[in-house]
Amino acid sequence: MVTYQTLTSNKVKTVHGIDTASGPTNTGAWNWKGKGLLSLVSSHWAILSYGGVEGGEQWVVTYFMKTLFTPAGIDIYSRSRDGLSAETVKHIKEALSEVQDRHVRELAVVIFEIPQDWSDQGEP
Repeated sequence: MVTYQTLTSNKVKTVHGIDTASGPTNTGAWNWKGKGLLSLVSSHWAILSYGGVEGGEQWVVTYFMKTLFTPAGIDIYSRSRDGLSAETVKHIKEALSEVQDRHVRELAVVIFEIPQDWSDQGEP
């Protein structure tokens, strides 16, 4: 289950689905299938990289294929509510721009930060 809220709405939206490993020994790539009204929707995604420093920033980079509703893309996730430092994001994007896969290199150029507003959530 994923919940999200746009910055222009007070409504929290929920998407339900199930992730299953792409193969019996491959736990780095996953297939997602929607539930309920989204049962006809599916997506393939994979972990490209992860890292961090003890007591500091921790992150994971995922790639997801195009679906009926979204273009293919790359996400950078952080364990911190404050996200990652600009320097860490810069290093991740630089590393992605050097991989062999042309599609990943192209997507790395268009990674953007998603605005967040925690004002109604209280302090962490």
